[in-house]
Amino acid sequence: MLQHEEEIGVVDTGSLTRRWATYAIGIYLLTLGVSLAIKASIGISPQSSLTRTMTVVFPAMSQGTFNFLLELIMLLLTYLVMPKGFQLRNFLSLIPAFALATFLDLNLKLTHWVVVDSYAAKFLLLVFADATLAFGLFLMIRANLVLMPIDMFVNTVFKRTGWKWGNIKTAFDCTLLVTSAAVGLFCLGSPHFIREGTIINGILVGQYVKLYFFLFQHIAVKRKRAELK
Repeated sequence: MLQHEEEIGVVDTGSLTRRWATYAIGIYLLTLGVSLAIKASIGISPQSSLTRTMTVVFPAMSQGTFNFLLELIMLLLTYLVMPKGFQLRNFLSLIPAFALATFLDLNLKLTHWVVVDSYAAKFLLLVFADATLAFGLFLMIRANLVLMPIDMFVNTVFKRTGWKWGNIKTAFDCTLLVTSAAVGLFCLGSPHFIREGTIINGILVGQYVKLYFFLFQHIAVKRKRAELK
C-alpha cells in the first residue's frame, strides 16, 4: 500500500521533524474526531464503543487509559501471532499509543460543553466528527512513521496468513463490536454506544480518507504543473 502512496506523492519522505509534527497533529485531530463523535451520541466506531463502554463499567478509569490498555493487548497479540518476527523496536509503537490516549482524554474534557439535542444536529456533528477523524488518520498515513499496535497486529496477521488485509480489518472491527456489545449486555443490561452512527462511521471515515488522498494528489499535480511553467 505504501509503495502505491509514494508513487502518487502522498507519503511524506521529507525531514523527520516535519513528519513527526504531522503525525502528532494527526493523532490530535483523530482524537478530537472521536470525542465529537461521542458527543453526537448516535453511535461510535467499534474500537471507541468498546473503550467507552468500559468507562461506564469502570467509571474510575478514563477512556484514554482503556484505549492504551487495548493497544498493549494488541502488541502482546502481535508477538503471539508472529514471535520470530517481533522486534524490540515494535515497542516504539507505545509512544504514539500513549500520545493518543493522552490527547483523547484531553479532547474529551475540552468538548464536555458540546451538547446537541435534535437528531439533525447530532447527525451533522457526527459527519463533521468523522471528517475530522479521517483527516487526522490521513495525516498519520502521510507522515509514514510508527504504526499503532492495533494496526501492527492487523498487518502481522496479514503477513502470517496471507488473507486480504481488508477482510482482516473488518473481522477485527467486528470482533471489537461484538465484545463491546457483550460487555454492555452482561455488565450494563444492554449494549451501549452502538447505533446507526456506528455504521455511518464505518462508511464515512473510509470515504473521507479516499477524498483527502484524491484532493492531495490533485493539488500536488497542480503544483508540479505550475513549477514547470
